[in-house]
Amino acid sequence: MKTAVSLPDDLFADAERLARQLKRSRSDLYRRALSEYIGRHAPDRVTEAMDRVVTDLGETEDGFARVASRRILKRSQW
Repeated sequence: MKTAVSLPDDLFADAERLARQLKRSRSDLYRRALSEYIGRHAPDRVTEAMDRVVTDLGETEDGFARVASRRILKRSQW
């Protein structure tokens, strides 16, 4: 999908410079930047990513984490 976006001159220049330094196209730089921005501001995506990591790792019993978690929860006011 192609789209037109207006940018201030200084931001455009910074993006051009960074794209050259990274040896990436301007489109690739903008695509990656927008994807990262959406990822950081879409809490559901962060949760989904964390769920995938946990699923990929599988459940393992961690006695230390279990005990430490219980101690912290006992000290916390709900």
